[in-house]
Order: sequence, then C-alpha cells, then structure tokens
Amino acid sequence: MARRTGCRAFDFERADERAAMGHLLGLIVERDQADSPSAPPLMLSALVNYLDANDAGPGFYQLAKELQLLPMSASKDEKFSFWIQQMNRLYERHGARPAVT
Repeated sequence: MARRTGCRAFDFERADERAAMGHLLGLIVERDQADSPSAPPLMLSALVNYLDANDAGPGFYQLAKELQLLPMSASKDEKFSFWIQQMNRLYERHGARPAVT
C-alpha cells in the first residue's frame, strides 16, 4: 500500500498500527458488501494473510463473528473452513481458480 499510495508503511511492531490495519480491513469488508451485496456476505479481507501465517488473522475471525457468519465459539477447524469458503467464493466472484476444495 505504501508504494501505491505514497503514504508511509504501517509499522506492525506497534499495537496501534496493527489495530489501524484491522480497522481498515473491516471498512473494506463493509464497503465491498455495500457495493456488491452477497448473501452470505463475502469478506474481501480473507485475501489478507496474517503476518507469518497461512490464513487470516484473529481480527478477520472476530469480524466474521460480529457479522454472525461464524459462531462465537467457533473452533480452530471451523475458522479455517470458513476462511477457505470465503477464499473460494472470492475466487469464484472474480474468476480465479479455487484456493482449496
């Protein structure tokens, strides 16, 4: 983002800047749903991997719970399955191959 916008990069060593990125990703999900409604809602932020991980971060799953797309007591496997479903639906929507089947 820094390269494309000319703004300074987020410093993920700082908690406030990690929170700011999470807030920005939440706004992107809200805006995308307003512009291209889907049922159940698609979370465009599923495309963002958590730092040093191979899936989404805790903020993604928390937002999914707030949107009532995941149960509050979702297990690790349920979360991972939900993320894969979101990724596959995003790929279907935008014409790419599925992530995982």
